[in-house]
Amino acid sequence: MVELIIVLHNVSSSQKLIDFAKLAFQLNIKHLVVTKVGGVAAQAGLAEVSKIAYKLNKSFLIFPDLKDAIDLLSPDAVYLITQQAEKEISQREFENKKRIMLVFSGLESGFNKLELSLGEAYKLPNFTSDLPATAMLAVLTSCIISGEEFKKG
Repeated sequence: MVELIIVLHNVSSSQKLIDFAKLAFQLNIKHLVVTKVGGVAAQAGLAEVSKIAYKLNKSFLIFPDLKDAIDLLSPDAVYLITQQAEKEISQREFENKKRIMLVFSGLESGFNKLELSLGEAYKLPNFTSDLPATAMLAVLTSCIISGEEFKKG
């Protein structure tokens, strides 16, 4: 089974951070990582998520930038999930890999060019516009965990 490292990058909303973390922890993800946290998320959200992680005995890591997380955690592959990507993600992307980092943007604007250069950008099939990071995490991990390919609806 592939080990997933889930990353929420560039988040400033405390509620987005908390909702994303609650879902990730329920999915039994080994590592939840947040990078480039600002605003209210940095002031109140990190403290709240830290409490939740501690109560649930979950790994919660905070890094100043995405590159730091990649360097320290050394995943086999880094996938930035954005509906702005040209390639659609499929189950094949997870074959023959032990540690995969899935990166979701905490901002509506998505990833910048420098961030996109740190991994491969993929979009979710069947969706024409961006979804909130929490929804994208739910859809993607549901397909990974179930082992089923994305179905056209």
